[in-house]
Amino acid sequence: MAKSKQKTDKKNIFFLSLVVLIILSSIAYSLFSSLGNSLPVLGEPGHLVGSFSFTDQDGNTITDKTIQGKIRVAEYFFTTCKSICPIMNNNLQKVQDAFKDRNDVVILSHTVNPSTDSVPVLKKYAEQMHALPGKWEFLTGTKISLYQMAEHDYLLSADSTIETNEADAFIHTQYITLVDKENHIRGFYDATDKKQINKLIADIKKL
Repeated sequence: MAKSKQKTDKKNIFFLSLVVLIILSSIAYSLFSSLGNSLPVLGEPGHLVGSFSFTDQDGNTITDKTIQGKIRVAEYFFTTCKSICPIMNNNLQKVQDAFKDRNDVVILSHTVNPSTDSVPVLKKYAEQMHALPGKWEFLTGTKISLYQMAEHDYLLSADSTIETNEADAFIHTQYITLVDKENHIRGFYDATDKKQINKLIADIKKL
């Protein structure tokens, strides 16, 4: 009887050890997969993209609450730009198309020239870009709020282009920012580069 009990105990220990090993292996695999697919959190430790309030191409107020719980791509452009902006926005059409059926991804295109880019102007531009309502927002506001958002929140430290004097200086950058659902910055991309746009699409799918 004692030998039979010992054999039973050994079997129980073996199967218990096997179950524990399987569980630990599963946990290790999950952690490895998660780390392999994760994106870095960029900016200073604890940096979060903050609150904002802008007006979109339809005259609606868009705030951080409006897009709460969504992944966002943030861009800065202006409608009269003839150089990089058309290339950037043509490439962002591909991003819109890739996530047109996902309600948790939004593109925010901020004008850097609000004195020219009024709501009607942005509306016409959005139509030219075939922007989907609620998916691709073209935003305007006060120049100071737009620029502070670019520099301090999206960390788009761009060069300035000066037309005639310092008052006419405005941000002009081809870089865009990827922000996750928790308001962390997860990547910067050159929106004039199709390879970078493909990487952006792949990275969004990881979030």
